[in-house]
Amino acid sequence: MNDVQQKITKKDIRNAAFRYMFMACNTFNYENQQGPAVVYGLNKVLRKIYPNDDEYVASLNNHFKYFNTTTWMANILLGASLAMEEKDGIQSLEAVQNFKTGMMGPLAGVGDTLIWVLYPTIMGSIAAYMGLEGNPIGAIIWLVLNVFFLFFRFKLFDIGYNSGLKLVTGLGEKLNVFTESASIMGLTVVGALIPSVVKMKIATVFTTGDVKLPIQKDILDKIMPALLPAAITYLVYKLLASKKLSVIQIIFGIIILSLVLSYFGILSV
Repeated sequence: MNDVQQKITKKDIRNAAFRYMFMACNTFNYENQQGPAVVYGLNKVLRKIYPNDDEYVASLNNHFKYFNTTTWMANILLGASLAMEEKDGIQSLEAVQNFKTGMMGPLAGVGDTLIWVLYPTIMGSIAAYMGLEGNPIGAIIWLVLNVFFLFFRFKLFDIGYNSGLKLVTGLGEKLNVFTESASIMGLTVVGALIPSVVKMKIATVFTTGDVKLPIQKDILDKIMPALLPAAITYLVYKLLASKKLSVIQIIFGIIILSLVLSYFGILSV
């Protein structure tokens, strides 16, 4: 086994991470999801672990089974799986499959919350708002962060290889708590960004005799500042949740409604 361990180098691990990340979405299918990408990513390293053809094929077939999680989190699972097979060889296949199956769901919850919701929502909104204000630093920050996280994904594979099994099994139920906490923080940040990103003001002024009452300033803003942006955001989310309209339909609907209401002087810029 020591001879096998000496054959697995950092270069092999980096190569496995790159190959998986490159193909994770390119070979995605509805039968075994990311299974082909896992096989493509690990096959060269597994060949070093299993010089015997039958054992090598058995390992590939094992990894070809259903697998689906956030691609970032998959790096941790695959790194840990690789370490298990390097240590125990063909006897580890069942444990590897059980480990991947048991952890891909909880880690997907964490990964989807942090990577596909929290990060792009917060940083994307900040970068976009800076761009709307004419500040190019927002675009630079967004680009730098994406480059940084690309290299960080390689580090996640290392973490999985070195201590991934102990890490994910030790967290246990704490993963759910962490996911819920991240979701709450993300929703809070999104709520705070609504007044800055969504602009909607009523231009109508109620007039009777000599009395003029601006609807926006003296009524809506008195009830709650940014009431209309919050209301239109809530409406959009409800429409998306209902799945009765597509995102494109909602976008064009908002554009048409804005143009019509602006034309008749109901909305102002």
